[in-house]
Amino acid sequence: MRLQKFLAQAGIASRRAAEELIRQGRVEVNGGKAQLGLSVDPLKDLVSLDGKPVTLRTNRIVLAFYKPSGCVTTASDPQGRRTVLDFFPDFEERIFPVGRLDYDAEGLLLLTNDGELANRLLHPRYGISKVYDVKIKGHPDKKAIEQLRSGVRIEEGVTAPAEVEIIRELPNAAWLRITLHQGWNRQIKRMGLAVGHPVLKIRRIAYGPVRLGTLSPGRRRLLRLDEIRKIYEETGLYRE
Repeated sequence: MRLQKFLAQAGIASRRAAEELIRQGRVEVNGGKAQLGLSVDPLKDLVSLDGKPVTLRTNRIVLAFYKPSGCVTTASDPQGRRTVLDFFPDFEERIFPVGRLDYDAEGLLLLTNDGELANRLLHPRYGISKVYDVKIKGHPDKKAIEQLRSGVRIEEGVTAPAEVEIIRELPNAAWLRITLHQGWNRQIKRMGLAVGHPVLKIRRIAYGPVRLGTLSPGRRRLLRLDEIRKIYEETGLYRE
């Protein structure tokens, strides 16, 4: 098993983040500094992170959390801002957020101790849907809506097709419901600017089969068994 996959399955971090830990020299195998791409045998090799032994987890946890506006989706912040993990001071299991929501965005955020699940949820190969309610400035015409649906050009290239509908109009703004299957940095904000309608507010209401539902800001819940099964099925991790 590749070392980064072992670390992900042990709940240390997503596979991508685990690779960075290896590059930083924080991971050792049998007492020696590990190199990226190294294979390990979980039954024979001793893996450690920052000098502490790492073992595979058997209890996998996935949480739905309503991230409030005004906190970052990282474990720590060099600017001293509040992080999502500050909402889990009593949580004994080591968990980490799946992907990110902007500092001023709110809504559904998944947290887990399953690094392989996190990696697949974020990987474009699986095309996991993410649904957002988005408040924009002004009233978009049919052309702007079609541009958002078919793809607009931003720095990385043309965005993938999206599902977009107007769900409410206000005197000087409108609420859109946008479903994405990709996750470029600050993508929704840049899509809004590309069609001349700056984004005023973002709330994520669904991630794959998981819905925000009646959760209030700062609250969390464990996923139900049917949600667990569906999310593992959609990422190809569920086996009968």
